[in-house]
Amino acid sequence: MTLTTDTDGPITVPPGLRNVVVTSTEIGDVRGSEGFYHYRQYSAVDLARGRTFEDVWFLFVEGRLPTPAEARRFTGEVAPLRVLPDELREVLPAIAAAGERLQPLMALRTALSLLGSARDVPPLWDADAATRRENALLVCAVTPTVLAALHRLRSGLEPLEPRADLSAAANWIFMVTGSVPPPRHAAAVEKYLVATIDHGFNASTFTSRVVASTGADVVSAVVAAIGAFSGPLHGGAPDRALAGLDEIGTPDRIDEWVRARVLAHDRIMGFGHAVYRTDDPRSLMLREVAAELGGELADFAMTVERRVVEILAELKPERRLYANVEFYAGVVMELCGIPRSMFTPTFAVSRVVGWTANVLEQATERRIIRPAARYVGPPAPEPVPAA
Repeated sequence: MTLTTDTDGPITVPPGLRNVVVTSTEIGDVRGSEGFYHYRQYSAVDLARGRTFEDVWFLFVEGRLPTPAEARRFTGEVAPLRVLPDELREVLPAIAAAGERLQPLMALRTALSLLGSARDVPPLWDADAATRRENALLVCAVTPTVLAALHRLRSGLEPLEPRADLSAAANWIFMVTGSVPPPRHAAAVEKYLVATIDHGFNASTFTSRVVASTGADVVSAVVAAIGAFSGPLHGGAPDRALAGLDEIGTPDRIDEWVRARVLAHDRIMGFGHAVYRTDDPRSLMLREVAAELGGELADFAMTVERRVVEILAELKPERRLYANVEFYAGVVMELCGIPRSMFTPTFAVSRVVGWTANVLEQATERRIIRPAARYVGPPAPEPVPAA
């Protein structure tokens, strides 16, 4: 399809809105052909390698990196917001027990919706900038606490309170596993969290902005984003990518497994990306993290990645595919002791910061996002048949 310029009538765009610019943003961008993405003016990968999660969170909220004094104040500001809200303490066990198996993102949606109602979070349309910021910080701070509590309750364990002496990454691992992680594990997960805060106008981010454009509240926009994020083609892939490594099992089975899936036109989870046509910079960085952690799983993953890329190049030379962020994300989280059921929730712990930043930016535009669809059903109008 081609983009028309007739602004008085419908504009035809590519399926999936691919490469369609719908707004302007100061938050960041993805330059897929270069294998580069950034948060504001900084390389996201460089931030992941050299700054704390809280520093980068501040960057998303305030538009600049903090001074040491500002970083201390910001950490102090968000620390009490991490504590499990009283409004959720009594109901979380029921939410965790719902269904035959815990679906963390579904449970998170329910918990956040209740919290938003209990706190009377106002619509963005009616709230001033300070109130919007306050509610955005609350949602970001409480999300990991709620997710960890749901996981532990479902496992028959008591939820753990966040500790003021631990970083965001260390707190997350502690609240999920019950153990304070060794520094190298906390550092590895922190790099992952920083690297996944935002990534352009992906499906969940766009969803959050659509809801925000209606003037709805911050919580509603985030809950909608979580729904989009839960899909296996979006945030729900790290555990599936690791399951592929389990299926392969040993190095001698790599080629057979990969060729069978390519010839059957099955998707190899953890490879390919909607934007990148070269190496995913997040994957390259996480490969380094996995190599630093070391062990058989890291070595095996790197061997599998190399052969998958080589076999895909051989069988599908017209479409080069590379490992994406989910492939090594699963490896890193597995090496750091995070249960596989909590891989995608870990992704959500970071991405909620990006969602809320986009929600706050969208709230300043005061214009609803209202696209159109081309009707392709039976011609109308037809007479309504008698009953």
